[in-house]
Amino acid sequence: MKIGYSVEGSTDRALLEGLRRRWCPQAQLIEGRFRGTSGRSRHREIPRTCLELASKGVDLIVFLRDANNEEWRDVLKADENRCRPEHSHLAVFGVCGRNVECWLCADADWIAGQTGRERPEFTAGDPKGPFEKAMDVKGFDRKEEEIALLVERAPLRNWLSNRSFREFYERLRDKSQQRGCAIENLLED
Repeated sequence: MKIGYSVEGSTDRALLEGLRRRWCPQAQLIEGRFRGTSGRSRHREIPRTCLELASKGVDLIVFLRDANNEEWRDVLKADENRCRPEHSHLAVFGVCGRNVECWLCADADWIAGQTGRERPEFTAGDPKGPFEKAMDVKGFDRKEEEIALLVERAPLRNWLSNRSFREFYERLRDKSQQRGCAIENLLED
């Protein structure tokens, strides 16, 4: 299986790598274009990325980005509307409410235990700075392998309390069942 993807940065890429290892270790990740920053460039980029990755024979295309200060559901809907109908069956869109660190720190007790930090560091406001400090992310050392390992071991069921992660998980799980990857059912009691 080939999974194409387009993300905003290294932490997003590490998150996808951790999920791939956990749920579909036989899959190959193929990176597409990085997102631009303006709505106009995203308007062009999503269709171009789909064309690029579809030409490489991917079975699935994952788009992952941050909502920043926008409402994540509005960003998700706008991105989905930019995908052409001929590629929509391949595409799964995920929009992190604010940033991907909000997903990574959704279980503040667990991430605090893993990083040797205090829980309040990850719950007060935006967790991006505290997470990068805890992981010693800096300059060119983005700690992608370490973050991927965290995601691979994380109690993802606890991340479901984050609505944007839950929606991404549900969409990815639905699509995976069509594509031959058995993603664990975190929704079972």
